[in-house]
Amino acid sequence: MTLRSSDNRPWYKERWPWLLMLGPAVVVVAGVTTLWLAVVSNDGLVTDDYYKQGMAVNQSLHRDHVAGELGLHAELMRAGLNIRLLLATDKGAELPREVILRLAHPTRAGQDELIKMNLEGQGLYSGRLAGDIAGRWLISIEDPVANWRLQGEWLSDSVEPLQLAPRVGK
Repeated sequence: MTLRSSDNRPWYKERWPWLLMLGPAVVVVAGVTTLWLAVVSNDGLVTDDYYKQGMAVNQSLHRDHVAGELGLHAELMRAGLNIRLLLATDKGAELPREVILRLAHPTRAGQDELIKMNLEGQGLYSGRLAGDIAGRWLISIEDPVANWRLQGEWLSDSVEPLQLAPRVGK
């Protein structure tokens, strides 16, 4: 009795070798995709000059003290892309014709914005966002010559205005 193989098909026409190769092929595609995402996207978390930025902290704290000496405080409000700022002083200091609003995203530096806000009168400033924003933002308001600044953390989706006061003694 002679056994004859009725299936003389080549290996590439069989189902099992392809199923066994599918797993490693998926891993290779996922690895290439992950590498591409790592190269293309900027996480913005690490800065090249971290030492210089750390040394500059002490210099910029002086501006917070100046804001305290001037008795400055502010309320920041948003309606769509429009931003309004009500800036006031307890000590009769003269308010500038424009202020600079810095919006810094905590993790994505590429989304940061710099907005020049113009005085409309009675301490009310207005400006416009470049695009819609959401979530948590670090806010800094300063005069054009960078003598003083007010800082805070803002949830841009909040309906309540953000209260800003000088960070003195922190």
